[in-house]
Amino acid sequence: MNSLSIVKGDRVRVTAGKDKGREGRVLRTEPPEERVFVEGVNFQKHHTRASQKNPQGGIIDVEGPIHVSNIMLLCPNCSQATRISRVREDGVAQRVCKKCEKPIDK
Repeated sequence: MNSLSIVKGDRVRVTAGKDKGREGRVLRTEPPEERVFVEGVNFQKHHTRASQKNPQGGIIDVEGPIHVSNIMLLCPNCSQATRISRVREDGVAQRVCKKCEKPIDK
């Protein structure tokens, strides 16, 4: 099982592709495929059938997956796109910002 350094709820910036430079919050992750879904980024058209929830049916926009190599975490402390290192303290692994060297996890 792969583990990602990006987790649900992190703020990220897209670094490559059609949405380069956009920022958003991670909605969900798929570690085996190394992909994440980011709020407001990489919209795709989905054709939906009429249902009770959506009686009209039609075409809706939904966020699509982005490869984890095309995003960078925004540090909550220094507000910059940064890489992440993992530091183990007292048997607990913490993510640490490479730029300001402060822990990202609370």
